[in-house]
Amino acid sequence: NNFMSQVLYRKYRPEKWSEVIGQDQIVSVLKSSAEKNSIAHAYLFSGSRGTGKTSIARIFAHELKVSNNDIYEIDAASNRGIDDIREIRDGVHVLPLNSPYKAYIIDEVHMLSGSAFNAFLKILEEPPAHVKFLLATTEPHKLPETIISRVQRFEFRKFSRQEIIDHLIFIASQE
Repeated sequence: NNFMSQVLYRKYRPEKWSEVIGQDQIVSVLKSSAEKNSIAHAYLFSGSRGTGKTSIARIFAHELKVSNNDIYEIDAASNRGIDDIREIRDGVHVLPLNSPYKAYIIDEVHMLSGSAFNAFLKILEEPPAHVKFLLATTEPHKLPETIISRVQRFEFRKFSRQEIIDHLIFIASQE
């Protein structure tokens, strides 16, 4: 009997807008832009660890009708080099498999090397219409201004003590 079959943070990771806590304003803006189909080609989600940046990026991609086959999640902390970005550069021109868009979620984007940033900037300057970039970082000040000026920015806030308490009570009641 595997008692801890799933880590709690994975088990309770939000998978739809209604499950997201503490980022109501961001959820409202993203939800509305998905409904109105007024979608930027690149978004930057910044804020402390554990505030929901990657979870919201995934939910947003799904709201844009992107299937799991067309979501590419890259951790820039371990794939920070020019070759990793070249792979993206070559991939962006290939149409999505079965979605209106391909979504690239790049976590800890501030970790990209200088040459990788330059290569990424070239993609951002003329992105194909079928590609959306969802960038996440805990350190937005480390991003080049040339990148920041080409993304729609969202600053994630830390949770209030009450939000944390309420969520812990909810998880404890489920467990």
